Amino acid sequence: MLVLFLCLLSLTPAATEVGLGGKVLLFPTKTNTSYVELFPEKPLSLSAFTLCMRVATELQGEREVILFAYRTPQYDELNVWREKGQVSLYLRSSSEAAFFHLPPLSIFQTHLCVTWDSETGLSAFWVDGRWVDGRQVSLYLRSSSEAAFFHLPPLSIFQTHLCVTWDSETGLSAFWVDGRSLFQLYRKGHSVLPGGTVLLGQDPDKYLGAFDAEQSFIGEITDVEMWDHVLSGSQIKAVYSNQEPYVPKGNVFDWNTIKYETNGNVLVVQDY
Repeated sequence: MLVLFLCLLSLTPAATEVGLGGKVLLFPTKTNTSYVELFPEKPLSLSAFTLCMRVATELQGEREVILFAYRTPQYDELNVWREKGQVSLYLRSSSEAAFFHLPPLSIFQTHLCVTWDSETGLSAFWVDGRWVDGRQVSLYLRSSSEAAFFHLPPLSIFQTHLCVTWDSETGLSAFWVDGRSLFQLYRKGHSVLPGGTVLLGQDPDKYLGAFDAEQSFIGEITDVEMWDHVLSGSQIKAVYSNQEPYVPKGNVFDWNTIKYETNGNVLVVQDY
């Protein structure tokens, strides 16, 4: 009876939890099974966005690390990577990206924000609320060949605050690292399509599957927030500084009320 009970327990699907305020998601080991699924407040039908998070990792060098993955049954719609010593933003592309050189990620939390606007194509990364130069991060929008690459300082064991923004109307994309930002143009007129799934910790090579342990995230992720528009520079700096009264809550993802499911070896721990 005990064996039967344990087998049934192992087959029980992950329960949906609500709210991660003051909590950190800890991915302790390299796997192809551990991830967290996030459930948005509204469909990810986006012509602009701001995505922010704090990350910390011991992984250094050239190893690929997935930071944020949104995939529909047809496409990788929106991916943020640390790869080849840079951070990249991909919008429905695996070959064209916006690449940003950022400070290294570390075991201490880093705050990241990425923005993008379809009208202009401008994308930007913000790291801990500041402009930076260094290693690269990349932004992919429905592409495995086209990305926006940004030279940013490398991530480290300390938390780094990252924000990425993008606006379809202008094509302006930006990465913010600890309150400093870098800008470039990327995929003007593009749109992010709804109907997919957002994962932290793994990059699905097909819809909800085909994970690669060599691309898995190892470390801490917290304070994931997303808006369906581009925040101003002063607002992103306020997010980095935890000045919540000056910033509207994320209307796509709000860390305090977010709905999520953990799978595999992922720990939810208090953020001290």
